[in-house]
Amino acid sequence: MTGTGRETVRRLEETILKLLERRAPGASICPSDAARAAYQGDGDGWRALMEPARLAAHHLVDKGEVEITQRGHPVAPGKTRGPIRIRRAG
Repeated sequence: MTGTGRETVRRLEETILKLLERRAPGASICPSDAARAAYQGDGDGWRALMEPARLAAHHLVDKGEVEITQRGHPVAPGKTRGPIRIRRAG
């Protein structure tokens, strides 16, 4: 990953954690919430941040800070297929 790519993922990690701080315990966000919040522009350019947002979530799982869920149940990052949600670990 390029230096710019690493910085993007770090920025998305911070964005995910900030968004979750504003939510009730147990509430979750979609990676698109983080992508939209981190995107600095107009239009749908945030879509290019979707995969980096998912990668940021995986990093945060590895650090024990969040869980990735599907249908409300925690799943291992490498086992996900399709839409995911992100919530605080706990």
